[in-house]
Amino acid sequence: MNQDERRRYLIDALLKEDKRFIRQKMPSDTQRQRDLLRSLMNVRMPMSVSEEFLKIQDEYLKERNRERGITDTADLKPVKKDSRLFIWQGDITTLKCDAIVNACNSQMLGCFSPMHACIDNFIHTYAGIQLRLKMHEIMTAQGHEEETGKAKITSGYNLPAKYILHTVGPIIQWDVRKEDEELLASCYKECLKLAAENGVESIAFCCLSTGVFRFPQKLAAKIATAVVREYLAQDDRIKKVIFNVFKDEDLRIYREILGEE
Repeated sequence: MNQDERRRYLIDALLKEDKRFIRQKMPSDTQRQRDLLRSLMNVRMPMSVSEEFLKIQDEYLKERNRERGITDTADLKPVKKDSRLFIWQGDITTLKCDAIVNACNSQMLGCFSPMHACIDNFIHTYAGIQLRLKMHEIMTAQGHEEETGKAKITSGYNLPAKYILHTVGPIIQWDVRKEDEELLASCYKECLKLAAENGVESIAFCCLSTGVFRFPQKLAAKIATAVVREYLAQDDRIKKVIFNVFKDEDLRIYREILGEE
């Protein structure tokens, strides 16, 4: 199969397994097909699927991720004052490193909103439906929603990253409390600890809690960099920590804090 054939196969299979989409027709152009496939994957509940589907999905996503472009952490330059710290602006799902960090909600099953722009949606989209199945298995065994400040680890499946670390950051309702700061710090500490225990040498953090969870960007960055520096001073198993930013404002903040301006 070529990419067009794989994509149409996957869309057809997902449409047939859910009666809600019985009237949905196959779009004629490539981009609309990509969007429909992503949307169908986003809303799919964690349920069993055939080995044939997974094989074709994996072939499709590996090629799709190559098409989107992959950045190897080996090609990144560290900040001037610390050879272990990096700032990189881009889509974390295209980063080749040992582990990337996903900002999750307490269900830990990914974003079910079709085509949503959150990092959770992107990671589940380009990792493949195995990720939701695995997280459902983990959360079912746990028996309760994930606590804020804790972390879980899974394979990266079809992503360039070997592992994904999943953590739930604090949600800011009004003013930031001391407890919120401690919980955000715990997200970074738990991810670093879990990463080191699993042989991770390079890890990329997104800007945890600063999106819809409304944690102030500059304060979050100060906490993130302080925790990482403190951890690296005590544990040398992790060789590279990448602060992944998407917005220009976050790039400016991290460059200022890490002495790049």
